[in-house]
Amino acid sequence: MSDDFSCTARKEAPLERADRNFAELLQELRVTQTGVQILFAFLLTLAFSPRFPSLDAVQRGTYVTTLLLAVLAAALFTAPAALHRSLFQQRAKPLIVRVSSRLAALGLGVLVMTLTGSVLLVVDVTAGRTEGVCAAVGTLLVCVGLWGVLPRLVRRPVARVEAAPQEEAHIGPAGVRGGAPRPLRRERCR
Repeated sequence: MSDDFSCTARKEAPLERADRNFAELLQELRVTQTGVQILFAFLLTLAFSPRFPSLDAVQRGTYVTTLLLAVLAAALFTAPAALHRSLFQQRAKPLIVRVSSRLAALGLGVLVMTLTGSVLLVVDVTAGRTEGVCAAVGTLLVCVGLWGVLPRLVRRPVARVEAAPQEEAHIGPAGVRGGAPRPLRRERCR
């Protein structure tokens, strides 16, 4: 749904809309933060496992890179809460929502790479390098497909529905329909 349609359909003031959007964003981040924290904890424990010293240079490089990506993803997903806290009662909610949304999008991009690296490492160690690379590519394709391509495919039909003119029939003095259809008027919400 476009922001304009959402605003007029809900009859929200801009600050009410910002509050709702921020609450929705935080709810989404709660889901991803938990997953990233579990993945990060898993990666931390790997370094202390008995098999860790037997990893080759590629596996160790994958491990360190993936661990650092998990840290970056966690930082990006927690940044909106820190941003909100530091700008609390500064009348900056719409700005906080815009910046937080971008941080969350960056976090999802980093999370894709973290998941890909984790799968590469685990499958490489357990089944072999070729299998690890294949599994990592599969993970990357699934995440890009579900998180990138699918939303664009879903957005197209929604955009077409919103772009279609909304028509109202003009009723003449004798109750006869006629005249030019009038599009519904939408007010811009900021």
